[in-house]
Formats: sequence, C-alpha cells, structure tokens
Amino acid sequence: MSVSFSSPTEHLLRFIAFGGKPSASTTDISSTAWRSLRLPAPAGSARMRRMGISCSGSGSEVRGLTYKDAGVDIDAGSELVRRIAKMAPGIGGFGGLFPLGDSYLVAGTDGVGTKLKLAFETGIHDTIGIDLVAMSVNDIITSGAKPLFFLDYFATSNLDVDLAEKVIKGIVHGCQQSDCVLLGGETAEMPDFYAKGEYDLSGFAVGIVEKNKVINGKNIEAGDVLIGLPSSGVHSNGFSLVRRILSQSGLQLNDQLPNNNGESITLGEALMAPTVIYVKQVLDIISKWSVKGIAHITGGGFTDNIPRVFPTGLGVKIFTDSWEIPALFKWLKQAGGIEESEMRRTFNMGIGMILVVSRETATGILSECQGSSGAFLIGEVVIGEGVEYV
Repeated sequence: MSVSFSSPTEHLLRFIAFGGKPSASTTDISSTAWRSLRLPAPAGSARMRRMGISCSGSGSEVRGLTYKDAGVDIDAGSELVRRIAKMAPGIGGFGGLFPLGDSYLVAGTDGVGTKLKLAFETGIHDTIGIDLVAMSVNDIITSGAKPLFFLDYFATSNLDVDLAEKVIKGIVHGCQQSDCVLLGGETAEMPDFYAKGEYDLSGFAVGIVEKNKVINGKNIEAGDVLIGLPSSGVHSNGFSLVRRILSQSGLQLNDQLPNNNGESITLGEALMAPTVIYVKQVLDIISKWSVKGIAHITGGGFTDNIPRVFPTGLGVKIFTDSWEIPALFKWLKQAGGIEESEMRRTFNMGIGMILVVSRETATGILSECQGSSGAFLIGEVVIGEGVEYV
C-alpha cells in the first residue's frame, strides 16, 4: 500500500510518523520494516479501552446466561470510564480528538477480546487481523475522520513465525479495506505468559477530519431517524458469553448453524466471520449527505452505544421488526435462554453501525444503499432518555 501526503497537515503527520526525519519514500510504508521485537517483555499487562469501554472477559467462568455471569461486567467498565474521565476530561466518545491546525487527529485503540479463543480452537488466524483493524477504524469514523494509519501489538510466549505471518496478513487486508497504512507495530515474545500457540492483539488507529466537518451529535433533534448498516455477525464483542452458550449447547464449532435458511455454514465459520469495516461506505455517505451522529455498535449493544451520540434530553425508539435478525443471534438467544434485554445490551443483533440523519436525508441514503451493501431505517429520535424497543 502507499499513501499520498498532499496537504500541509499530512506533511506534518509524515514528519511526525518518521520520528521527525523526512522519509525517502512512502511506497512501502505498510510493511513492518520497523516492527520491533522485544525479548522478553515484562510479565504483566493491562488491556483497557478508554475512549469507550471494551467488554471482553477471560479466565475461569461460571455457568450463567448473562454477560456478567460469563465474566464481563459492563456496569463496572462504565464506572471505570466515569472515574477516568475525572482525571482526563473529554474522554468517553468512540474516538479521542486532538486539535491540529484546522483539523483534528482522531485516535482509537482496541483489541478483539476472547474471539481469540475461537481463533485458537478453529485454527482460523488469517481474518482475526481484519477484526483488529475494524474495531479501531470503525470507532474513529464515527467522528467523520478518514483513517490515516494503523499500528498493531502482537504478544505471544514463543514466536511462531508462520502463525504470526497469518495474523499480520489479516491486519494488512484490514488496512487495505480501510484505505489506511499499516505504519508499524510491536512483536513481544513473553515466555511463560501465554499458553503454547496462543497470543494477544491490540490495535491503534489515527485518522483526520477538518474541524468544521466533525460529526458529534450536537445537531440531533427529535424527529430525526436512525439508519442501520448490516453486520457480518457477532463481530468482535460478546464472545465470553458466546463461548459459555456454546459450551452448554451440546454443539461443536464444526457443527452446522441451525435454522440458517438452508444455507450451509458451521458455527465456527459463522462466529469467526470478520468484522465489517465500514470506512469506505460511511465516508462515501457523509461526502454526499449530512449525517448528524454515528454510533459503532460494540460492547453494550444498542442499549449503551446509541445514547453516547445523543444530546441530553433525547432518546430513541428502535423498530425491532425493521430488519431481519440473523440466524446466529436467534440461535444464541435460544441456546442460552438469554433475555431479549440482555441480547440487546451485549450483541449488535445484525446492525454494526448506526447513522442519525434527518428524514429527508434518510430517503436518499436508503435509496442508494438498497442497491449496494444494504441499509435499514431502524428507529427515530424522540424526546426523553435512553433506548426504547417497539
């Protein structure tokens, strides 16, 4: 991949990216040429997302049919973000904004949670890197920012070069889908820290948006509507609960997904489907129409993520019959005996990104998207607070 720097701001970014030294060429900037290998790393780390809480559990788990029983306490995560906000005012959005001239740099960081556990079990390692890129770039485009570059962190006990290459190839593909550059990364070999054959991933994305084009939800008003963009499946949140459901369902990852409208796909394949990268679709939409707010549906589902982009005093009604819930979510609900409210606060339910627009704007967007990747009018903005399902 290559990148073209045409504006003064982009020249500055290039200067910063290369440690204050001019670069001879950017034609191979996407390689991992300056990827560092650290031997060994400290035996301890914390993976925490502070722009918006990342919900992923690990360790020993007890039998339960809620996300919290599976090891993830969304309320505790939200409380941590609230406390951090006292020390670092301004956090809480999907991405962090840093002023730079007439623009903002928008940064995001995330991982892929315990979806990695299924990667280890299925042996599917070549798409998990797409998930990694998606989780960060999908966050920063909620501000209207175009991703510029991506950095990754790959940690393992003993480096398996062939396996790591598969993972990095996925990251490269994710960057290609995002039209951004893989600028570099860190490979940490940490003996005795991870089980044999296992690894962890983190990603970091930076984008840019002009100050007068920032999407921040401030202009949202009652009567506006919500357009939902389809997901490819569970994406990269809720896998602690997914794994608990799977363990007590009696099915294996190589079994067929039940009641999938006659289409043949295993549970493993359905669950490992890579997260949709919405960058090009969303940037195309906002280049043509006025979009007031964008919500990335990750941990916390509809219930917690949609209100993050709304001004105080406004809520939303979601039309629950406005799109078809994919078979995978129906199976998860049935197999786990999960309450509808829990499903809506844990999973994306088939909608991975939500745009808030005027009714007039919605007509044009829906007309165009019906012939491409699809979109649904899924709700409306109302006076009130929170999310109501009707």
